Amino acid sequence: MTNLDPMVSVCIPARQGSSRFPGKPLALLAGKPLIQHVYEAAKQVPQVGQIMVVTDHDAILHTVKDFGGEVCLVTEPCRTGTDRVAKVASQLTYDVIVNLQADEVLLHPGLLNDLIQPFVQSGAGIGTLKRKLPQGEDRENPSIVKVVTDRQGRALYFSRSPVPCWRDGIPAGTDDAAWIHLGIYIFTKPALQQFSELPS
Repeated sequence: MTNLDPMVSVCIPARQGSSRFPGKPLALLAGKPLIQHVYEAAKQVPQVGQIMVVTDHDAILHTVKDFGGEVCLVTEPCRTGTDRVAKVASQLTYDVIVNLQADEVLLHPGLLNDLIQPFVQSGAGIGTLKRKLPQGEDRENPSIVKVVTDRQGRALYFSRSPVPCWRDGIPAGTDDAAWIHLGIYIFTKPALQQFSELPS
């Protein structure tokens, strides 16, 4: 058992210049920017005590302020969204921090609940989530990150290639379930700091 506070801070790193979908955080969905949908979805989770958007762009900053959200501008270059979150860790209220990608909570409702409680009880320093690849999904799609874990659920490696990969096709009687990695991470503050200091 651990004595971590069950309440968490959620950080949503939001870049305007994403290579796959430039301007995604401000794209309108049902009349509201995507970033607002994500913020409001996170607000519905009882264990979330603070939500902060971390951005590198003035337009996102102003949009979040306009809908009443907490936002921080980090303009210095960062390797990843997690590095951007680490830059604001000292401003966060709680000792457990969720790094929530801008669309994951919409694609996978309930994932914050699935992540927070088990993590707080685990004593781990970092965590993430996996889901079974739905039947019929393309396991060869490099846009879908697959994960291999040990029996305790610890991640061994991540791959954009099919996992498992059978040279001669899937053997009869084999459980061919593939697991996909969901782009959400949870850290204790010390683990986040340590992670951000690792060499690339």
